[in-house]
Amino acid sequence: QVQLVESGGGLVQPGGSLRLSCAVSGSIFGTHSMGWYRQAPGKQRELVAGISSGGTTAYADSVKGRFTISRDNAENTVFLQMNSLKPEDTAVYYCNRPWFYSCLGYGCSGRYSWGQGTQVTVSS
Repeated sequence: QVQLVESGGGLVQPGGSLRLSCAVSGSIFGTHSMGWYRQAPGKQRELVAGISSGGTTAYADSVKGRFTISRDNAENTVFLQMNSLKPEDTAVYYCNRPWFYSCLGYGCSGRYSWGQGTQVTVSS
């Protein structure tokens, strides 16, 4: 069974940065697309960044130019570097395997059971 463990969240001021990590166990990680989702209070979970097995990336318009997704196949880990954070980025962030790395938005479900997520709060 695949396990996903997210970490790296916290409280940061607007304009600040955070780097999230997701450790993946129990899957053939290197052959799968991965993605970072987020769920803000009262909203559905949405895919905001995806990366293919070959390293091609895709981003939602809301985070493009500020967030960078990357992966380390040797360590079975996917990362999300978040810069120029805004209050509207406040959410619980999750990693998962999307059906397609570019199926951004609210309609792209994850293929694995969800981890506990990591809380990101952007506030002054």
